[in-house]
Amino acid sequence: MPQHLPAPIAAYFEARNAFDVDAIVAPFDDDAVVADENQQHRGRAAIRAWIEETTRKYRASAEPKDAKDEGEQIVVSALVSGDFPGSPILLDHAFTLAGQKIKRLEIS
Repeated sequence: MPQHLPAPIAAYFEARNAFDVDAIVAPFDDDAVVADENQQHRGRAAIRAWIEETTRKYRASAEPKDAKDEGEQIVVSALVSGDFPGSPILLDHAFTLAGQKIKRLEIS
């Protein structure tokens, strides 16, 4: 994992790879938004449902390979492996932070 990741982003990836739903949700702001697979999930309850569904469906882990500070966003390129066609695949995770919380996550 790149050593310069802000704490909420590092916590997200560590929890994601441990398949710990509570810990994955923890770094998100109450009204955060996740954009993934052409859908948006707004708020912690919707984000929890997205995490539970994708964890069950794909059982994916994500290994951060690179991170770039692009002003308002930190874009982490991660190698995602799991139960889906084309695995593993390199996906960008664009995080917007608000203090020590994740305000927005876009996966593409």
